[in-house]
Amino acid sequence: MNTTNQLAEPVLGLNVPAAPGMTLADVSTPALIIDLDAFERNVERLRIFVKKNGVRLRAHAKTHKSADIAHYQMKHGGACGICCQKVSEAEAMVAGGVQDVLVSNQVVDTKKIDRLARLAGQARLLVCVDDLGNVDDLSTAAASHNVTIECLVEIDCGAGRCGVQWGEPVVGLAKKIAASAGLQFSGLQAYQGAAQHVRDYDERKAKIETAIRQVADTLAMLAAQELQCDIVGGAGTGTYYFEGASGVYNELQCGSYIFMDAAYQRVLDESGNCVSEFENSLFIYTSVMSHATAAMAICDAGLKAQSVDSGLPVIFGRDDVEYVKCSDEHGVIDDPQSALRLNEKLKLVPGHCDPTCNLYDWYVGVRDGNVECVWPVTARGMVL
Repeated sequence: MNTTNQLAEPVLGLNVPAAPGMTLADVSTPALIIDLDAFERNVERLRIFVKKNGVRLRAHAKTHKSADIAHYQMKHGGACGICCQKVSEAEAMVAGGVQDVLVSNQVVDTKKIDRLARLAGQARLLVCVDDLGNVDDLSTAAASHNVTIECLVEIDCGAGRCGVQWGEPVVGLAKKIAASAGLQFSGLQAYQGAAQHVRDYDERKAKIETAIRQVADTLAMLAAQELQCDIVGGAGTGTYYFEGASGVYNELQCGSYIFMDAAYQRVLDESGNCVSEFENSLFIYTSVMSHATAAMAICDAGLKAQSVDSGLPVIFGRDDVEYVKCSDEHGVIDDPQSALRLNEKLKLVPGHCDPTCNLYDWYVGVRDGNVECVWPVTARGMVL
């Protein structure tokens, strides 16, 4: 991996856990480390898939929030651009040199819409829409700044969050966007988020097949009104193979595939195995800080070092010890054989990678036991 284009030079002492050239054993904990070999293999696997299926990849940066990783995905992983969830996240990515960004969410606050319009003067900028009044506000801001904001009409295809119902409501919104100054109707956002972690393969497939039918019918209705879609986007790490091979979707929005986490690896494949084609490449590096009780060890990665909304982390490569609970600063490890020693280092697979990444300032990229690069988490805390 080429690490010559780092966006910031880390300075040890400023909450930086490592520096290039250090050994992994010398990295301060808790730290967020990336196995660069596994990361690169994950990126390459999805690149091959999108090329084979003739679709585009717009990688979701809400997973990593890193301009360095976004650039790597675009240079080596076949990504045409990235997705962000918040305006501030998009601002951080554009400031980091990313030039094609979809805010795959609604932006309705007038101050944020103004920021969005300013950003459209610096990069290709797309946003999702599910409200007619929001179209007016976006148009006013775009015209004020003499820019074009591209809009995707979002369909609620089963997630039960944002988005209008498929069919005529989509057509009405698309017509208004196409007729509004400063706006361009660019297609559909149809992400079935509720299907991503459905464990059973057939159930997951059925949910996506329903979404695909809804999108296909909507596309036919749009075509009848001479409204063309450059982008038909959606799909995540748990379902991309369905949308990618559908002949309906043309842009995938996978994010977690680069890292994986414990929740995604509980999703079953067609054979009923909990084995993904993607590898764990992201780990919380932690140290044993206490072993005062023989059968219980305490590590320094507690609640403040990870998100446990999708479950506790899994200790990587060990079946003799188990991470069983945590408090603010402490992780409790069941160690029945007293196998662990003070200051012993462990790698934890986070339960949910996205919110875990948002807790850290730096990624420590490791290869062959040595620190190769240290990347800032560019958009950490960017939630506005």
